[in-house]
Amino acid sequence: MEPAQRGELEDTTERLGTERLGKLLMRLSLPSIASMVTISLYHLADTLWLGRLSYQAIAAVTVTFPYFILVVAVGMGTGVGANALASRRFGERNVEESNRVAGQMFPLTGVLGAAFVTASLLAARPIAALLGAGEDIVEDAADYIVFFGMGTPFMLFRLISRNIFQASGDAVKPMIFTITGAVVNVILDPFFIFGWGPFPRMGVGGAALATSISGAVGAALALYYLVAHRSVYRIELRHIRPDLVIIRQIYRVGLPSIVMELTETVVFALFNRTVAGFGSVALAALGIAVRISDLAFMPIIGVGHALLPIVGFCFGAGLWSRLWSAVRLASVALVVMLGVATVLLEVFTAQAIAIFNDDPELIRIAVPGMRLFVSTLVLIGPSIMFITTFQGLSKGRTAMVLSLARQMVFFVPALLILPRFLGLTGVWICIPITDGCGAIVTGIWLYREYRLQRRSGMWERPPAPATIPETVPRGRTTLD
Repeated sequence: MEPAQRGELEDTTERLGTERLGKLLMRLSLPSIASMVTISLYHLADTLWLGRLSYQAIAAVTVTFPYFILVVAVGMGTGVGANALASRRFGERNVEESNRVAGQMFPLTGVLGAAFVTASLLAARPIAALLGAGEDIVEDAADYIVFFGMGTPFMLFRLISRNIFQASGDAVKPMIFTITGAVVNVILDPFFIFGWGPFPRMGVGGAALATSISGAVGAALALYYLVAHRSVYRIELRHIRPDLVIIRQIYRVGLPSIVMELTETVVFALFNRTVAGFGSVALAALGIAVRISDLAFMPIIGVGHALLPIVGFCFGAGLWSRLWSAVRLASVALVVMLGVATVLLEVFTAQAIAIFNDDPELIRIAVPGMRLFVSTLVLIGPSIMFITTFQGLSKGRTAMVLSLARQMVFFVPALLILPRFLGLTGVWICIPITDGCGAIVTGIWLYREYRLQRRSGMWERPPAPATIPETVPRGRTTLD
C-alpha cells in the first residue's frame, strides 16, 4: 500500500472509530444535509417555474414521481450496499477490498443506466398512463420521462459514488458534487422551460432536460475525483472488472434496500392514482405538499448518510458501545430538528403553498392536506435511523421487512379503506397513520436486536487491530 494512502486513511476513515460522536455526526451529516436541502430547493424551483405555466404542469411532473423514485431506488440501493460493504472493509483494515467494492460502480452504472434509457425512450407514454396521468397531462408527463430518462446513467453514477465517498468518512466531496449540479439545474430551468434566449421552449420536458444536464455535471466531478486519486480510494483497471462475488455482497444489503424503495414506488403510484381520482387540482396539491415537506425531510436523509458508515465501520471494528451510542444520538437529534420543522410548516402552510400557485381551489385542497402530511414528521426520523442501523449491520433483509411492513401492512390498507368513507381527507390521513405505526414497529425490533447482541457475548470480543495490513488475501471476507 502506498504511504500516501495509509496516511489519508488514518486522517479520514479512522475517525469513524475514534472521533467524538457528536462532532463526527455533525461533520458527516451537515454536508449531506446541505446536499439534500440543495436538491430539495431545485425541486422546489422546478415546481415554482412550472407553476407559472399552469397547475396541470405541476400535476404532470407529480405523476412521474414514482418513475423518479424508481431510478433513485436502484441508485441508492446499490449505493447503500456498496457503502455498508466498503465501510465494513475499512473497519477491518482491508483497503484493497474497499477499492474493489468502489470499482464495481462502473459496470453496474453502465448496465443499469442502459436499461433505464431504453425504457424511457421506448415506453414513455405507456409509463405515464400507467402512473395515472389523465388525458390533459399525459403528453407532458411523457415528455418529462423521455428527457429525464436520458440522464439516468449520470444520476445512477452520482448516487452510487456519493455512497462510496461517504463510506470512507468523506461527506464534503459528495456535497460539492450535488450542490454544483443543483445550481446548474436551477440556472437552466427557466431557459429550457420558457425558451429564454436561444433555447427552445420545452415546457415540462425542459425541466427534465435541465435535471439530466445537472446530473451529468455532478457525475463528471465525482469521476474526476475518483480517477485522479483525489480521495482515499486508488481505483485501478483491475478493480473495475465485474466481480460477481463483490456484486453479490453489495446486493445482499443493497437489494433489500432497492426492494424497499421499489415498494415505495408502487405505493406512491397507487397514491397518485387515488389522488388523481379527485382531479388534477388534487394531484397538483399533492405535488406541492411533497416538494415542501421534502425540505423538512432532508435532514433525515443527511443524518442517515452519516450514520450508515459509522455503523458499518463500528460493526467491522467491533466497537459495539460506540455503534449504539451513534444510533441513539442520531435519533434524538432528528426528533429535535423535525419537531421545529413541523411547527413551522403547520403554522405557515397556506403562505408556503401560495408561493407556487395561488389558485383558490388549489389552496383550499392543499392546506389541510399538507398539514396532515407533515404532522408526524417527528416520528419518521428515528424510524429511518433504525432501518439504517440494520443496513449498517448487514441485515438488509430485516431492513426490507420492516420497510415493507410500514408500506404494505399499514399504508396500503389505509389507502384502500379510508378514502371510501372520508374522501380526499381519508387519503391524507393515511400518512400519519403509517408513520406512527412504522415508528413503533421499527423501534421495538431494533431494541430486540440490541438485547440479542448484549446477550450473545459480541460485546466482549476485542476490537479489530488499529494497524492496517500491507496486503490482504483476496476473497477473504466475513460478510457471509
